[in-house]
Amino acid sequence: MLRAQGKAVHQCDQGWVPVFVDQEQSISLMSVGFLLENPNEAVVWRGPKKHALIKQFVSDVAWGELDYLVVDTPPGTSDEHMATVEALRPYRPLGALVVTTPQAVSVGDVRRELTFCRKTGLQVIGVVENMSGFVCPHCADCTNVFSRGGGEELAQLAGVPFLGSVPLDPQLTRSLEEGRDFIQEFPKSTAYAALTSIAQKVLHRMPALHS
Repeated sequence: MLRAQGKAVHQCDQGWVPVFVDQEQSISLMSVGFLLENPNEAVVWRGPKKHALIKQFVSDVAWGELDYLVVDTPPGTSDEHMATVEALRPYRPLGALVVTTPQAVSVGDVRRELTFCRKTGLQVIGVVENMSGFVCPHCADCTNVFSRGGGEELAQLAGVPFLGSVPLDPQLTRSLEEGRDFIQEFPKSTAYAALTSIAQKVLHRMPALHS
């Protein structure tokens, strides 16, 4: 998505130097993928080794001055999620942005994630419903392929903000696969409007989360 394949991580006095994805060095990135000799290699590590790497990614990377640190985690409530929360706790993480799809199975998983956030004292910034309908590339009509409204209903039941729904958009999918800037290339798409609205809501909530 960020055209960072094949980039290498280097060492400096402060630790690992993250990979910068633009010339302005406005976005820095760290991934276990940069540490593998073979990109097709599976990471088969037991808990303690994974937990140690998570702590290193937080404390031993020369992040420099950051506006925000975004941690992308897989679905679920595993030991890795607990290790991530504990590693970030000294830095007072602002909260979790929880993403679901409309189907009942996904909503059930995310309900447990909200419980995880509550038990670990992590604020929930809000819930986003992804894959919420399919936007036709020809007529721009949106069809509810799976279902719709599961994320919003979950947010209401949990008493957390619902930030919006993002439809399936072939243009967005293609942009991500090719590492292109979707926001610049398709400003009139339905997904663009949804994503920018969600981003604005998240930024609007930041002052309250900082307090």
